[in-house]
Amino acid sequence: MLEIAGTGRTWLLSGPTSSYAVHLTEDDELLHLHWGPRIALVDAEALAVRPLPDYWPFESPLDGREEYPVEGGPRFVRPALSVRTGERRGTEWRFEAYETAGGAEGDELRLRFRDAGLVITLHYRMRHDVVERWVTLTHDAPDSAGPVELLRADSATWTLPERDGWRLSQLHGRWAAESRLVSADLTYGEKVIGSRRGHTGHQHLPWVALDTDATEERGEVYACALGWSGSWRIAVAQLPDARVQITGGAGYDDSGLLRLAAGESFTTPVFAGLWTALGHGGASRAWHAYQRAFVVPDADRDRPVLYNSWEATEFDISEEQQRTLARRAAAIGVELFVVDDGWFGARTSDRAGLGDWTPNPDRFPAGVRPLAEYVHTLGMQFGIWVEPEMVNPDSDLYRTHPDWVQFQSGRKRTEFRNQLVLNLAREDVRQYLWEQLDGLLSSAPIDYVKWDFNRCFTDAGWPGEDYPQRLWVDHVQGLYALLDRLRAAHPGVAFESCSGGGGRIDLGVLARTDQVWTSDNTDPLDRLAIQEGFSQIHPARVMAAWVTDSPNTQLNDRVSSLRFRFVSAMAGVLGVGGDLARWTEAELAEAREWVALYREIRHVVQRGDLHRLRRPTGGLSAVQYVLGGESVVLAWLQAQHHGEPVPALRLRGLDPSATYECRETGEVHRGAVLMHHGLRTGLKGDLDAAVLRLRRI
Repeated sequence: MLEIAGTGRTWLLSGPTSSYAVHLTEDDELLHLHWGPRIALVDAEALAVRPLPDYWPFESPLDGREEYPVEGGPRFVRPALSVRTGERRGTEWRFEAYETAGGAEGDELRLRFRDAGLVITLHYRMRHDVVERWVTLTHDAPDSAGPVELLRADSATWTLPERDGWRLSQLHGRWAAESRLVSADLTYGEKVIGSRRGHTGHQHLPWVALDTDATEERGEVYACALGWSGSWRIAVAQLPDARVQITGGAGYDDSGLLRLAAGESFTTPVFAGLWTALGHGGASRAWHAYQRAFVVPDADRDRPVLYNSWEATEFDISEEQQRTLARRAAAIGVELFVVDDGWFGARTSDRAGLGDWTPNPDRFPAGVRPLAEYVHTLGMQFGIWVEPEMVNPDSDLYRTHPDWVQFQSGRKRTEFRNQLVLNLAREDVRQYLWEQLDGLLSSAPIDYVKWDFNRCFTDAGWPGEDYPQRLWVDHVQGLYALLDRLRAAHPGVAFESCSGGGGRIDLGVLARTDQVWTSDNTDPLDRLAIQEGFSQIHPARVMAAWVTDSPNTQLNDRVSSLRFRFVSAMAGVLGVGGDLARWTEAELAEAREWVALYREIRHVVQRGDLHRLRRPTGGLSAVQYVLGGESVVLAWLQAQHHGEPVPALRLRGLDPSATYECRETGEVHRGAVLMHHGLRTGLKGDLDAAVLRLRRI
């Protein structure tokens, strides 16, 4: 809901439990008023009349209070907007007007400012209790005017209320160890996280949360998440007067983002913010509900159980071999069979073939259609792996178009994994990829595409381009445009975002894909911590997780039971990636039972409210999903000392006046007993796991 004061200079957006308010002074300074519990418009108007402190000349009264600080004038904080023309640098804007836009997606507020030929529009929209903010910058001067260079154009600056003892939570990591949750006291100065790698990156997810004393289920939490799949930066600053601001947007540094000619505009990605009084678990549930409702395509449709052939075959691939694996996958209840790398071009290793997206004639002499149709006859959907943004130097594409990659003139072209990055900022590159991928999806009944991205930007040059820095933004926008075009042309095809595991996970790519590959690490014990961090911001509905072989020869040679591997992967979108041709009949029979169980409970896992009951820090860990009168608990016992009982789980989200049947124990418990006195599982021994199903009766 959007409310506007009679003066037309105070605006209040409200969701079910929270409000966000801003005010424009008579001097056209846009000030932040409130972000927190829901208030009335009269409360916002009372906040608007409070005078600014008189700090000058050593501090600015605007710092820490301004809604969107620009470079220039009496400001010392990090600017969200920094622009340069041939005559000057900085912004001296004046307010022009506000506009509102309604519709099914909620009321949008637009505040329009002008600095000479540059129009700056700040956008606000409240969806549930999530505030979406973004900025549009338009150069509307006469054609004879020179360009405006955007050195920095952040999506938003978030201002937190005055509190003592802020604590900052973030998700850090690396390849095969993504999304690790860490919290620390916020100190004076700036904490900066981001990626300068051209994609979201394994090192940080674009999300932060701040609290003072919140627990999993109680206390105020402020959280922000950026929807951008390229290089990005979020800066959390505790200012000299102890006020805290969070600024974030596309691009890592301030060396130049884009250059706008007359008539051109740039719209930043969305930087979303959330307040809750229900602790970190409440924040996660709010983020998940928001993404299922407004971000993820077709989120009301549960994702199928998939099988991926990569770990079984790697590059040693043939059609008959894939048919054998498909038969075994169908026999255990798999619903989607995916052929991974090695089906195209001269792709017999990672040294050749990327860029040539036609089936290898020796491996698939009639193309992939016969295999896809065979998979369909087995009752499964068919999927395929691609890595469109990359090219091997040993490929027909590179031999024909060596200028299509990112490179710096006169410099060596750096290779990672024997590949270079195509420049999707170029229209001809995007058109080529469209023709290749549209042709592939039209050539066979393909239901799913695993879209990979296996190296970072290094030599991000564009010889011959007048403003080559724009590659960093335009590549991402080119990726979005290509995905959007493919989804529109092939609405029945689902897409998964992969980047060597979790290297491209953010709200921007999730708006265009159906799920993400969380990590290349499929070890079931390692995954518990990865999945806990992932769940801070993203729902189980998009979190792909596989059951692979034991010992886990891909990573650490750890031995784990099939039970533990399945229950670990059932916390998200279940997949199987082991070599089914080598599984015993007993293993296949057990796998069939686990797949059948997951298919019965997945609607609760993928669409239910998540409660993290115990963290995966050793001993017992558990998560719970609640959807209506149903609940699912997944529990893992990592280690147990001799004679030590398994702790009881105190469940959440149930009706204390109701009676629930718990199918793991076969007993009937009252909900109050389950929640307040705890429920003990049948777990015993290291690396054991359990699934409990509760139904209100």
